[in-house]
Amino acid sequence: MSDAKDPVARVVNGEAWNEFCDSLKAAGSVVLAQTTPADPLTRAEGWRYLSRLLRAGLESFVEAPDAQAPELRRTAHETIKMGMDNPDNIYGSTPIDGRFTYRITGNRGSVHYLGFGTQAGNYGKTGTLETTGYLEAKDMQIDADGSFEAIVSATKQPGNWLPMEERSRMLIVRQTRLDHANEVPATIKIERIDAPGQPQHLDPARVDRALQSAAQFVTGCSRIFVNWAEDFTQHTNELPRFDPERARVAGGDPHIAYYHSFWRLAPDEALVIETPIPECEYWNFQLANYWLESLDYRYFPVHFNKFTAKTRDDGSVQIVVARENPGVDNWLDTCGHEFGTMCWRWIKAESHPQPKTRVVKLSELA
Repeated sequence: MSDAKDPVARVVNGEAWNEFCDSLKAAGSVVLAQTTPADPLTRAEGWRYLSRLLRAGLESFVEAPDAQAPELRRTAHETIKMGMDNPDNIYGSTPIDGRFTYRITGNRGSVHYLGFGTQAGNYGKTGTLETTGYLEAKDMQIDADGSFEAIVSATKQPGNWLPMEERSRMLIVRQTRLDHANEVPATIKIERIDAPGQPQHLDPARVDRALQSAAQFVTGCSRIFVNWAEDFTQHTNELPRFDPERARVAGGDPHIAYYHSFWRLAPDEALVIETPIPECEYWNFQLANYWLESLDYRYFPVHFNKFTAKTRDDGSVQIVVARENPGVDNWLDTCGHEFGTMCWRWIKAESHPQPKTRVVKLSELA
């Protein structure tokens, strides 16, 4: 008689699939929780959110390349979003193994910011995605034609070296754009170099683990960021500094100072945000829905950055959040939402000014 816990037996008898489906159904409790808004728009976005997380989970675990033969894939993008995804970013990731050694090669392109990170953990299993090493293009040796090479390993290497630990399980790449239309993204390839990078054949036991990991990711990731949103409601329409340690454990860029919060506006109200701009490599501000998904930046003005925002003569900036355009500079569209989340980022700033906020009537701005 086969062992019911044996992964091969679970694949053969269908238990692996049944458990996967049951776990997905249970993930709906996140959307239906008593603390979660029950209005039709938030509920609809919640179900779409779970479906998007499922796509991400299937790509990350079931279809993911082998850590022995990694292949960088685009992860969060226009229709897969999580954890306050940055509309200015191109995200890429691939599984890695902290016991191996890899080489990254490519061309820098002209994108404003390029950073590589190694991470440990898993939103579904550990609830964390801790950064175990970081390297950005600004600190790398790059040839005149933009080509570069970097080694990824747990032991220090000469030249461009991206550290990791034995527990590291993922490589993430962030490319941040200021001028989306004209900046050229980097081209990047990764390969294992301490042994032949030969992918393994499909293993039934791996499929069992992958299906369960994908389902766990949907529940774990959604719960983490719903908890964030609930916390943000405690300082609605304000922008306090987010706990750096909490950001680090969740996989945030170590060079970013985050200001996360919640916004809520009546149809005739606007949120006005004002701040001086310090010397910094980059800054941006964005709107997101309750689920911490950026609003649809493909078609609507929902974020500004150092390049796109119009500043005042004294170097400060004012951003206005409202349902309709009151005829002012730097207006952001709430896209029919009465509430949502928001984020301000300072990257490598000499100082971190506290953005000031106030709610006003649209008629006052007009």
